[in-house]
Amino acid sequence: MGNELMIFMVMVIVQVAFAGMIIITKLVMDSGMDPFVQSAYKPIFATISIAPFAYVLERKTRPKMTRSTFFQIFLCSIFGITANQYAYFIGLNNSTPTIASAIDNLIPAFTFIIAVPLGVEKLGLRSIAGQTKFWGTIVCVGGAMLLSLYHGKVVIGQLGFHWKYEENTGKDVNSSHSNFFLGPFLLIMASLTYAIWLIIQGRVSEKYAAPYTCITLMCFMASVESVIIGFCVVPKLSEWALNPIRAISVVYNGVVSTSFAYFLSSWCIEKKGPLYVSMFNPLLLVISAFLSWTLLREKLYLGV
Repeated sequence: MGNELMIFMVMVIVQVAFAGMIIITKLVMDSGMDPFVQSAYKPIFATISIAPFAYVLERKTRPKMTRSTFFQIFLCSIFGITANQYAYFIGLNNSTPTIASAIDNLIPAFTFIIAVPLGVEKLGLRSIAGQTKFWGTIVCVGGAMLLSLYHGKVVIGQLGFHWKYEENTGKDVNSSHSNFFLGPFLLIMASLTYAIWLIIQGRVSEKYAAPYTCITLMCFMASVESVIIGFCVVPKLSEWALNPIRAISVVYNGVVSTSFAYFLSSWCIEKKGPLYVSMFNPLLLVISAFLSWTLLREKLYLGV
């Protein structure tokens, strides 16, 4: 029971970390930071923060790296960080934190749909558990699509409290609702790539019992990929300058929401499997909606 509670609490902490990433990233992008620059810095700081742990704690215990494992870690870097963060950050830049969190509810559904044909999860429609998973997937997909595409009336208006820095960005987060297609579409792609990462990472955890080293390699590969893409899209060095709030953002995103959160997620995947980890994503919607309402003055709609 104690171990189960610890795994549960770890996944709650991961969702809080992700919610903080969504809010601070939205804030700095509204103030003018390019999402490609944000995406390039994130894995760099993640690599720097977790590499010492990999060296000190696993240098004598890490298993031998095989070509198969190395290739799977490479795939994790592409789907779990590079492709995921580009789709997520650009989608978030064209949407709101609440919509982004709502679409994250597709992750359990995507994970289940991918896991069944690969044999990671069993459908088992004759059992109550299998029927619950099946109908839960349908509800996740339908609910996330409804929340992201339907806004409806304002349920809770803007909070009277204003964060001074948010006011200085000169951008109203609620105006992002006008981009009806691009934001939700890219966020859906981000959910799909994250679900693919959960499945691949589950295989890596079974074969390579060195989580710090695994995350370090994954983040390092993503750093190279993201920097190359970033400089191709944003070649001006002035766009890469970091003022205090941008520095806080990229360090937080790298250290907390990438290396720390991905390590904890990998540990939970090893203990409970990818589907269990993905089932905590609906909690992100509640946390993000509250933080976005209180800090970014976002209105809460009947949809989102």
